[in-house]
Amino acid sequence: MRCNEPSHRVAVAIARLPHRRWKRAIDPVVKSLLHFLSAAVLLASLATLPAAEVPQSVPELWADFDPRKEPLESEVIREWKTNGMVLRSVRFRVGTFKGKPARLAAFYGFAEGTKSKLPAVMHIHGGGQRANLDEVKALVGRGYAALSVNWGDREMEYAQPGDANTDWGAVDPTQLNVPGYSTLLPGPKQFFTDREHPKNNNWYLLTLGCRRGLTFLEQQPEVDAARLGIHGYSMGGNLTMYVAGTDARVRAAVPAVGGQGWRWEPHAFTGGTAPPQNSIKGDVEVFRRTLSFESYAPLIRCPVLHRSAVNDFHGWMDDVYRTDALIVGQPVRHAWSPHFNHRLSPEVAITMPLWLDHFLKGGPALPETPASELLLKSVDGIPQLRVTPKSIWPIMRCDIYYSLDSDPRARFWRSANATRAGDTFTAKLPLPSADGPVFAFANVFYQLPKPESFALPGLPKEIREVCLSTTLHCAAPAELRAASVKAADAPSTLLDDFAHGWRDWYQLNANNREHWQHWTRKVTDPKWRGPDGSRLALTLRVAEANRMTIVVVENEWRSYRGPRRTYVLDVDLRGSAEAQTLTFALGDFRSTADRMPLKSWSQLDLLGFSAQLEKSVQPSTPRRWSGTVPEFLRVEWK
Repeated sequence: MRCNEPSHRVAVAIARLPHRRWKRAIDPVVKSLLHFLSAAVLLASLATLPAAEVPQSVPELWADFDPRKEPLESEVIREWKTNGMVLRSVRFRVGTFKGKPARLAAFYGFAEGTKSKLPAVMHIHGGGQRANLDEVKALVGRGYAALSVNWGDREMEYAQPGDANTDWGAVDPTQLNVPGYSTLLPGPKQFFTDREHPKNNNWYLLTLGCRRGLTFLEQQPEVDAARLGIHGYSMGGNLTMYVAGTDARVRAAVPAVGGQGWRWEPHAFTGGTAPPQNSIKGDVEVFRRTLSFESYAPLIRCPVLHRSAVNDFHGWMDDVYRTDALIVGQPVRHAWSPHFNHRLSPEVAITMPLWLDHFLKGGPALPETPASELLLKSVDGIPQLRVTPKSIWPIMRCDIYYSLDSDPRARFWRSANATRAGDTFTAKLPLPSADGPVFAFANVFYQLPKPESFALPGLPKEIREVCLSTTLHCAAPAELRAASVKAADAPSTLLDDFAHGWRDWYQLNANNREHWQHWTRKVTDPKWRGPDGSRLALTLRVAEANRMTIVVVENEWRSYRGPRRTYVLDVDLRGSAEAQTLTFALGDFRSTADRMPLKSWSQLDLLGFSAQLEKSVQPSTPRRWSGTVPEFLRVEWK
């Protein structure tokens, strides 16, 4: 039956009527219909119609869901006590879908002997992860009741045989159903099997489940239901934004490395166009209006702190700012870890408990977003970034960064030399020309009133400073030319002499002598790109003879420029107290895929030094590094 047939139009009119009007409306309509079509055709029409119109906005999508309506049917699977904490493995009912119940498992905890009502925080794990007991313990140790939901359906930590776990029943919004995150189409594991609808998208069911997690928290006798917060990482950062945008019970939210809008949209960068992060199956406009984060941000009615990494593949920096700018009338802060992808520095990580402490427990307020200004016009034709933070906490330093790269995932952030006058920091941003865009921001570090700790693996026992970021500034070529910006930056063959330590690098396992890695994106910046015909020279000192791996990566995240390819070179180092210099030609680096040699430095995005090969080419028996980590003295093009 075609959608323009009269029978279909009348059936649609019937389906759109409120249920209480059906009884008195359907009889005369059916009688009139029977004059020109059979009852069988009418029934066929009704059977293929949605129960209501497809929602066209976030409020319409969520209008029929009440997170408190259905009984939770909560159950305690196990309970134990440790270090003054009561910890439970629990499960509660999410809802009933296609006639089958869905239940979500979680860890719940609170301080033993709690007599007064506690603020509570729900932790939402990331993709491929599971409910995190360490998160619960860290939050309980800080004075909260805490819940960590196991939306991904993986086996819970320390689970005993027979322990009940998450069971989504007839639907599956986990990563076992990956296509569900980008679809509105029906399917055997989606909300509907017979119609296109935003409820078929995994994010709808996961958000619904997390909102039921808030209901679980507010019903616990230890919890003050008026003081609920949420935080999540990666896909959990996405869910933090979804929940904050749909549930007024949230009083503070902290998304991390996720939750930015416009993921359905192709992005134009210098050199080409990146495809959408999510290629939507179904009506993209409906997805945008009902499921994209830029449609949730304006509905958020709580303070939001966004933590992320400047080169994050999942939470693109520019779009995070673009999304959060739509949050109206609420405090918003940003904290960015330089050079990282999907990781946080301790000074950025600690912002989360401090943010929650202020809004849920009345703790000290974090400083305001540091005031900043990109000044394009100047006497010498060199742009400047001026930062003027204000805080009752001592301002320790201000790191100013700028970049010429339009792709936030791959851009190298240059460190500008800032001068300080009182609490004003100014840095010149020399550019090679006025023909490309420039991006700039700053990180301001404040001394905390007292050392802070948050007992999670990977964080130091004491954190003495906290980092907050300015807004992100950008200027297009036309703006640079209009401001008479001059070319004031020449290429350099010196990649690094380490006078500033590892300032332009990011380190993984820096203090682990068997697994240390040092990485930089400097090689993607025109200033430090390898000249044609040059060789890479490395000067270092190492106490004992070892084998090190040098890794270079072409087109990291830049599929619009060419395929991503990784090239490696194993280097034998002699043990000596004296410095040694090694030089390498293009052909010395071989592809991990087919052993073909590297042909050009021009498309490199990453350079890394490692005690081990990267995971994709890791030998079955890893080699062991002998002695201390090397002392790197100089990296340059010869």
